Amino acid sequence: MRLHQLTVTAFGPFAGSERVDFDELAAAGLFLLRGATGAGKSSVLDAVCFALYGEVPGARKGNPLRSDHAAAGVPTQVELELTLGGQRLRIVRSPEQLRPKLRGSGLTTMKPETLLSEWVTDTGEGEPGWRALSRSHQEAGEQIHRLVGMSREQFCQVVLLPQGDFARFLRADTNERAKLLRQLFDTGRFDQVERWLTEQRTRHEATVREGRQRLHSLATRAEEAAGAGAVPLAELVQEGAGAEEFLGWAAVLRTDAAERATVAALALAAAERGHGAAQQALQRATELADRQQRHRQAVLAATELARSADRYRQDRERLGTAQQAATVEPVLRHHAAAADAHTSAVRAEQHHRAALAAATADADAGQLAGYERELRGELGRLDAARVDERRLAETVREREQLGHELLRTEELADEAADWLTDFEGRFKRLHEQQAEARAAEARVEQLDARRSELRDRLAAAAERDRLRAGITTAERELDALRAAANDARERSLDLRERRLTGMAAELAGQLVGGDPCRVCGSAEHPAPARPAEGLVRAEDEQRATAAQQRAEQQRDSAEQALLTLRVAEAKAVGAAGEQPADQLRTALAEADRQHREALGSADSLGQLDRQLDRLTQEQTDRQDRQQQARVRAAALTTRLGSLAADQQELSARLGAVLGGAPSVAARSAALTALADTVAAALAATRARAEAAGRLTEAERELAEVSRGAGFDSPAEAAAALLPAAESRALRDRLERDRADREAVERRLAEPELVAAAALPAADPAGVRLAYQQATDRLREASAADSAARQRVAALARLGRQLAELAVALGPALEQYERIKRLAELAAGTSSENTLRMRLESYVLAARLEQVAAAASGRLVRMSSGRYTLVHSDGRAAGNRRSGLALRVVDAWTGLDRDTATLSGGESFFASLALALGLADVVTDESGGMPLDTLFIDEGFGSLDEQALEEVLDVLDGLRERDRAVGIVSHVADLRSRIPAQLLVHKGRHGSTLRLADREEH
Repeated sequence: MRLHQLTVTAFGPFAGSERVDFDELAAAGLFLLRGATGAGKSSVLDAVCFALYGEVPGARKGNPLRSDHAAAGVPTQVELELTLGGQRLRIVRSPEQLRPKLRGSGLTTMKPETLLSEWVTDTGEGEPGWRALSRSHQEAGEQIHRLVGMSREQFCQVVLLPQGDFARFLRADTNERAKLLRQLFDTGRFDQVERWLTEQRTRHEATVREGRQRLHSLATRAEEAAGAGAVPLAELVQEGAGAEEFLGWAAVLRTDAAERATVAALALAAAERGHGAAQQALQRATELADRQQRHRQAVLAATELARSADRYRQDRERLGTAQQAATVEPVLRHHAAAADAHTSAVRAEQHHRAALAAATADADAGQLAGYERELRGELGRLDAARVDERRLAETVREREQLGHELLRTEELADEAADWLTDFEGRFKRLHEQQAEARAAEARVEQLDARRSELRDRLAAAAERDRLRAGITTAERELDALRAAANDARERSLDLRERRLTGMAAELAGQLVGGDPCRVCGSAEHPAPARPAEGLVRAEDEQRATAAQQRAEQQRDSAEQALLTLRVAEAKAVGAAGEQPADQLRTALAEADRQHREALGSADSLGQLDRQLDRLTQEQTDRQDRQQQARVRAAALTTRLGSLAADQQELSARLGAVLGGAPSVAARSAALTALADTVAAALAATRARAEAAGRLTEAERELAEVSRGAGFDSPAEAAAALLPAAESRALRDRLERDRADREAVERRLAEPELVAAAALPAADPAGVRLAYQQATDRLREASAADSAARQRVAALARLGRQLAELAVALGPALEQYERIKRLAELAAGTSSENTLRMRLESYVLAARLEQVAAAASGRLVRMSSGRYTLVHSDGRAAGNRRSGLALRVVDAWTGLDRDTATLSGGESFFASLALALGLADVVTDESGGMPLDTLFIDEGFGSLDEQALEEVLDVLDGLRERDRAVGIVSHVADLRSRIPAQLLVHKGRHGSTLRLADREEH
């Protein structure tokens, strides 16, 4: 990959369009990017990364891409020309950003855009030029990733070597180093293998655990089925036992259960025999007791029947007399019915005559019939009066309706007149409100701009106040850090001076008798210097120097942070001014209030227009309704006069017919009621005469029938009668007495009862107790036998299930052990894995070994042959990964030590060598794609002159692989050592880029 040209527009600190010609810069192999702090040197690298991947490096990923200095109409865009895989490509990218609307005011969101083009010799028109390959983000990203062969993380680690980031790999612990190597070499598939093995182990472990749980469950059920007295599970099967021990224990349970079942069957047979004998004895005793009881009952019944013989004879005579009187009973009922009918007819006649007037109360049947005919004739003459009455009612109703309608019509006319009187005032008020709403509509737009300005100034004022508070705090902290740095420097100088003063005592402490002095060479040491009190040693001086460096670094960081806060504060002051935030907040609240009021007034404009239209339309409607009401009132007045005359005439005619009644219906009802009363009295008189004749005939017939039945009078016959229920009861009692006498005689004559009575009294209670005891013994024996047989069947069934489960569980156990062994080996927890190294760590260790080998060649040259990087696969302490350690071998001492012991300059060129080694290995890993352009961002300030020269020699040697190396640095010595330079100039209106002249070096 070789970069040719880069053009950035409104990107980062660059307000306009800036162009970088990498072909011209890279011609010498090394080129320098320099400029003031914050000018935008790293932004050039960000633009390269954004063009390729649509994102900036991870450390600056969240920063906004659009320049704060760019004009609103200038879109942010990055254009990069480069060669990838033999193709010359051009990538044009624009991030998501806000731009002015094409129509109207305000901003709209512009979606991100990507255009990938290829340079071709023939575009189809015979001319060379750019041919578009893709406008899709996803498609263009896939093509670029395929050609580069590296992800964004790999590219940033291998090509850009970001500021301070390429040293991260050297300083990282094993876990951080593993994370970085995993990103660079894509070893996630080995981690997936580890997780897959762990998942398989968990799954098989669950299967085995479930099988063992089922085995224990079946054993528990077998133990419960075996019951008390069986061999306990814990006695023969130990914890963690295999299926064979469970099967042996189950066989013991089945044998014991079979023996207990045989004993229970024998006991059941003996109980059945005893129960049969007791049942026969109970049956014999019960039969004898029943016969003796029946004989005693027959003797008692015969005695009772002998005492009731007189009552039996009287009942027979009483029943005979009642049967003779039964022939008179129908005539008696007929006479009683005739008497009742006559009494009812007399009462009905008296009741109906009481309703008649005194003049007609004693009239006979003929007179009552004539009076009824007269009343019926008068009812017929009332039909004509009903027609007049209906006409009169209709006339009254119509007058009432027309009167109400006239009243409503006059009210409508008055209401319309009142409304029209107030019309001009309402119309004028609505016109005034309409004018105010139009003025408010104009104020809304003015207040929108005012509110937006106040909100921006308020946010800037809040940021200004926050930054000033931070500046005050930072200044206090900086004063403290400056004092601490001065104290640390004075202590370091004091210790150095004291050490120099006591150097003689320190050298004397190293003298050994017989060995030559390192100063004078004498083997005799007659008067060695004695150490004074508070002797300063080398380690004391080193600790003081380290403390001084830490204090100065903290002071420098605080100064840089304070400078950043002051720059941000100046920017906030430029946006907000010096007006207090409270005043701005009050002004914004007032503007918001005015905006709400104006918006409310403006929103009512449409409603006011509609109200004016409705008011004008209603004026026309009211005038029409007023005219119609006046015409209708005149017509109603004329009709009401005509109806009043008709009502007077009809009232006079009805008064002559009704005779004081309130209505024709009332008069008709009174006449009808009187006619009906007369008719009812006439019918009652005739019914009373007929009932008297029937009563006389019934009395004659009763006297004749009574004499024929043998009774002296009807009263005697009526006394001899018995009610039907009593007669049936007497007859049934006589029949039962006769049947009982015959049954007792037969029972006393039965031979078996006579024989039973001659025997001693039976004792069924004692025999029944013996039978109950035998039944209890049989029930217990039967339950024991059934339980024993069920126990044998249950144990046989559970034994089969245990055998089947044991056969099925064998392969699962074997497979689980195999998977478990593989998972522990891959996870580094197995005792067979002596290095305790995970599978992914093993692969990463191999890659790290390659990186260390590739880095050592350059590190040897940079360190003048002193240092070499080696990979260590020793076991790490605690939970850290093994196999990912780096050691540095010091050729001067022959010992290897931790990379953390290197000095600042040594750490820089060791980190640089390691980063270049990583670049070589990642390039080979990604398919050998040549990386013709590299960038190194800062870090050279920690090198002395000789180390800087050696590092530049190594970087210059990269040209042997046809590489161009860009260095981003503030180091002044690099200006004279690297001729090709790109200057980044920082200004108030944004940064600019240009190539440096020779005179500017």
